[in-house]
Parts: sequence; structure tokens; C-alpha cells
Amino acid sequence: MEYSYSYRFMLVCSVLVLCFNTRGARCQLSDDFYDYICPDVYTVVQQHVYAAMRTEMRMGASLLRLHFHDCFVNGCDGSILLDGDDGEKFALPNKNSVRGFEVIDAIKEDLENICPEVVSCADIVALAAGYGVLFSGGPYYDVLLGRRDGLVANQSGADNGLPSPFEPIKSIIQKFNDVGLDTTDVVVLSGGHTIGRARCTLFSNRLSTTSSSADPTLDATMAANLQSLCAGGDGNETTVLDITSAYVFDNRYYQNLLNQKGLLSSDQGLFSSDDGIANTKELVETYSANAHKFFWDFGRSMVKMGNISPLTGDDGQIRKNCRVVN
Repeated sequence: MEYSYSYRFMLVCSVLVLCFNTRGARCQLSDDFYDYICPDVYTVVQQHVYAAMRTEMRMGASLLRLHFHDCFVNGCDGSILLDGDDGEKFALPNKNSVRGFEVIDAIKEDLENICPEVVSCADIVALAAGYGVLFSGGPYYDVLLGRRDGLVANQSGADNGLPSPFEPIKSIIQKFNDVGLDTTDVVVLSGGHTIGRARCTLFSNRLSTTSSSADPTLDATMAANLQSLCAGGDGNETTVLDITSAYVFDNRYYQNLLNQKGLLSSDQGLFSSDDGIANTKELVETYSANAHKFFWDFGRSMVKMGNISPLTGDDGQIRKNCRVVN
């Protein structure tokens, strides 16, 4: 069914009024938020993500990571998309690393032609991540929608709040706890590394030319191959995070950890860490043996992560261009 712009605007206003009248100060995210005001949103996002992944299969992982890095800073508000030297794009964990901005731009352009000023950039990022997982062979989960876009980026928040692959597991768990996620979420969301790639600079700390300083939790043959890959480079050479099924979303990431073949120290630490986090090892063993449980828990944790401090009601705005505020 086609709706005029004015009718869609009235529907948006009705949603906001209903939210404030029945739910207090803030709306709740829902899986049917756009069903009447922009029902084509799902088709548009699907088509763009599918096309991008046909060109480059890695894009599914990139869109997943984009959503993760957005939600951990200011909540899931699309702030990572904002341009500017002081933006989150140029924070140390994101610079020359976070990708997929052009895909989001293309989706937004199409949606502005169909449903102007209705679909938020934050919701586009969340939906694109969901389809990136699905088209990689991962689970379908209902992406809850209704977020609005933030007005400011937070570069220092990205520098300090995003989990680092160099941190001990206890520190990573604390950063997850700080945004309302628990230890199970740490292990299950780390499973997103079953797809995608990482730069040498993120794992070269585990490599050494001398046996005395080599990481004992890294498989020796894998270490030698990585040493050869990264030797003499600038740190930007990349390799797959999952050496057994690089672009297929499955549970082999956890099986790799059992065999000391986790690429990042933060990955392998979930199983090999000796800092007292016994239940992360238990979860790794569970997911390595039970792909169905991993898929189920992954969907649950993604919905939970997507609900980190969303802007709803009349907070924030619906950006016309995801790179700048209106």
C-alpha cells in the first residue's frame, strides 16, 4: 500500500503520541515499528545488503561490527556514522578499520525517496547488521526498531569504552557490564568473529621470532603462518578471524579456540585465560558442541545489545543524511 508523505507524517505523530500516552516518557523498540509508516524498509535494506555482500562477502561482518561499535558508544544512536575529525570514525578502535558506511548511505538515500524523514540511520545500521548475519548463514532474529539518531559523536567514548583485543578478559567483561551486558553476552557476541578479517596490528603482539616470547596459547603452525604474513608490513595486512570457515556464520570459531587457533588474544582468552573467568571457558565448550544454542543465544544477545540506551519518542532526530545532523 502506498502512503502520501503527509499521511506518513500523521502516522509517525500518532506513534509518538501513543507512546507518550501509554508508556510514559520513552517509547519501547518493537518489531513492527515501520509496518504502517514505511513497510518497504525491510526490502530496501535486504536488497542493498545482499548486493553489497555479492560484491564482497566480508561486508556482512563489517555491517555487524558497525552496529556493535555504534551501540557501545552513546548507545545505538547512529553516532558512529557522523563525519568530522572529532567523530567516532577516527577513534583508535575505528580508524582504518570500521567499514560499511557507503552501504548505509545507499540504503538511506533510497529510503528518503520512499519514506522521507521516517527511518533513522540507527535503525538502518541495526537492520543491516541483522541481514549481514543472515546472509552469511547465521540466525534470523527479529530486529527491534524505533530508534532515533543522536546529535553528537563521542570520540573519547569510543577510545575508552570499546573493548580492545589487547585487554584481559576481566576488563572486557567489565566494559560489557558497563552497558548492561553480561558474561554470556561477551562470549556469544565474540562469536561474531566467525566471519570477517583483522589487521596484523591487532594480533602481532602474539607473534615472535623467538620461542621464549611466543604466545603459548597460539597454535605454533598458525603462529608461523601469521608471522610470515605480517613480516615487514605496516600492520594493515589482514587475515581471516576464523581460519576454518572464514565467511560462513557457524560455531567453528569456538572449535578453533579449543585448538588454540583464536586469532586475537581476546578471542583465545575466552578459553585459555587464567584470570579466573571459568564460565567463559564453559560457554566456549558449550557453543563449540552446539551450533543451535549458539545461534539462539546470538540472536538474543544481538537484540539485547541493540537495546543499549536507544533514543526514542522525541529525543534525537531522524537524520536526512546519516553523515551529518539536520
